[in-house]
Amino acid sequence: MRSPARTTALASAGLAATLVALVAVVVLSGATPKAPPPGLPDPGRVVGWALPVSRLISDLFATVTVGFLLVAVVLLPSGSRLEGLAVQAVRLASKAAWIWAIAALVHYWANVADLYARPMSGVEIGQLVDFAWLFSTGRGLLLQALAAIIVAAWSQWTFSVRQLAVCIVVALGGLIALGMTGHSASAGSHMLATAGLVLHLIGVVLWVGGLIALAWVALRGSKRLPDALSRYSTLAAWCFAIVAVSGIVVAIVNVGSLGGLQEPYGFLIVAKALGLIGLGVFGVLQRRRIREQGGSFVRLALVEVALMVLTVVVAVVLGRTPTPVGEDVLTTRAELLLGRPLPPEPTWGRALIGFAPDGVGLAIVALGAALYLTGLRVLRRRGIDWPIGRTISWFVGLAIVAWSTFGGLGVYAGVAFSLHMVSHMMLSMVAPIFLVLGAPMTLALRTLPGPRRPGEHAPRSLLRDALHSPLSKFYTHPVIAAVIFVGTLYGVYFTSLFEVLMRTHSGHAFMEIHFLFSGFLFYYVMIGVDPSPRRLGPLARFGVLMLSVPFHAFFSVALMSSSTIVAKSYYEGLDRPYLTDLAHDQYLGGGIAWAMGEVPLLLVVAAMFVQWFRSDAREAARTDRAADRDDDAELEQYNAYLARLRQHDAARSPK
Repeated sequence: MRSPARTTALASAGLAATLVALVAVVVLSGATPKAPPPGLPDPGRVVGWALPVSRLISDLFATVTVGFLLVAVVLLPSGSRLEGLAVQAVRLASKAAWIWAIAALVHYWANVADLYARPMSGVEIGQLVDFAWLFSTGRGLLLQALAAIIVAAWSQWTFSVRQLAVCIVVALGGLIALGMTGHSASAGSHMLATAGLVLHLIGVVLWVGGLIALAWVALRGSKRLPDALSRYSTLAAWCFAIVAVSGIVVAIVNVGSLGGLQEPYGFLIVAKALGLIGLGVFGVLQRRRIREQGGSFVRLALVEVALMVLTVVVAVVLGRTPTPVGEDVLTTRAELLLGRPLPPEPTWGRALIGFAPDGVGLAIVALGAALYLTGLRVLRRRGIDWPIGRTISWFVGLAIVAWSTFGGLGVYAGVAFSLHMVSHMMLSMVAPIFLVLGAPMTLALRTLPGPRRPGEHAPRSLLRDALHSPLSKFYTHPVIAAVIFVGTLYGVYFTSLFEVLMRTHSGHAFMEIHFLFSGFLFYYVMIGVDPSPRRLGPLARFGVLMLSVPFHAFFSVALMSSSTIVAKSYYEGLDRPYLTDLAHDQYLGGGIAWAMGEVPLLLVVAAMFVQWFRSDAREAARTDRAADRDDDAELEQYNAYLARLRQHDAARSPK
């Protein structure tokens, strides 16, 4: 067991080596700060070096923060409140989060200085404010710093596993905000590249951060290391797959062609890919050796951490290196709004089999399919049957999501209001029905890791607690779920919000996610088979459904009769040569919303009837089993009661 002082010294040496590696990669890649052409203002070399150094420190300590929280909450066995080494891990996570927040703010400051070509000491307050107000990069950096401050303060005073699990979510949310501001924001296929970058960041942080924290656990000589390492191996495999696939997607978008690999950005991409492959092979060999020979985890883990950190250094330099795909890929106004060229006039064939590289839809479908199939494989390995109907229902729902986001319908969802309304109805009213009936939460509860010792708060219990938490009870109230489901229609389309969201790629992604999950929440309350903090009877659920239908119908009629064109300037900006009558297209969209509202109603009523019938059948079977056990004691008691009533009536009747 190493002392805390020696561990601190080792960490300090590692940080110093990381900074040296950063300088070396910057110099070798030719990304050193350069003086601008004569006549242009120069922010100075301090700003030029402050940008990559502050970004590296911010990324590194964000990774450390998430890693130590992950070890405390998920990897080390603990009860509902942390104990032992997990408490120290949370304290280290809090300290790392404070450094993360400071580095993120310094990076924000350096970006402002670089934008206005001033030394950092010459940046004015108004320029600091304008950077966040006018630029998405500024907002992303501030949100990241805010998330770091919340995590740092929150983790200082709590030892609750549930609350610290929320801290992990907040920290990852800050990283998502960062992922929305990379090279992907200025190139074609923006939504695809941005979603890929976000998944890439999350995968890297969980993978690298978890290993750094596990190396610290090993240095402290914890006897719980084997348990933590076993659980981490599964997580690392998932992270490796996510990082590999998302990295390939981002590289394809930013490099553009094989010729782009000859640029400095391409060389760094190749170096990062080789590092990733090496890490994957090294990790597999390391864990196999530990299992078979009981090799020293500390020595091998430190080597793997060094390789991981070097890969992070390359990624930081990539963020400051111009991509072969420049910022002028999108030239027309329609391309800037859509993130891709304007598609040709829609036909039935194009709407059915087209393809649009939508990152949000691809991520939801790919992860949804992979996780569900993994759950099925775990159940099969245990010899447990899973209803085939649930599996079919889940994948039908994913197929509808695919068609509505990156399929033929997704191609035209941002081009014509009528086709957007079809996509909306599919995402919020049709796909969620099948997804809910697929029972994903039940599958997760049966396959997630359970407690390794009595009283442990495992991932399975964390999910169960989340499903029965006060927040879940609030959102699963039938009135709240119905208001979110129906109120979305009025809040989005009868205000300026729809046009604001359609003008940004992140806004369009937000709509897709909100439509899908608001529908999932509503049908989870109505026909869900998963565990829920609230259970409504069949008649109550049918009543809530009937009360919601008129509001949906009224929305459709109001949209069809409105003389105000929804998002008029947005659709005029597309300057499309087809469907030029915006009023008629909106009328068609309202009619589609009205007509499609009847389809989910029939599906839900059918699902309710089947569930009601099965509930009665289960109750009848339960009653029959009870009667077999006690020789119809309940029926005999009821017959005796009726006999006493008859005797009482006979005694009171006149003779």
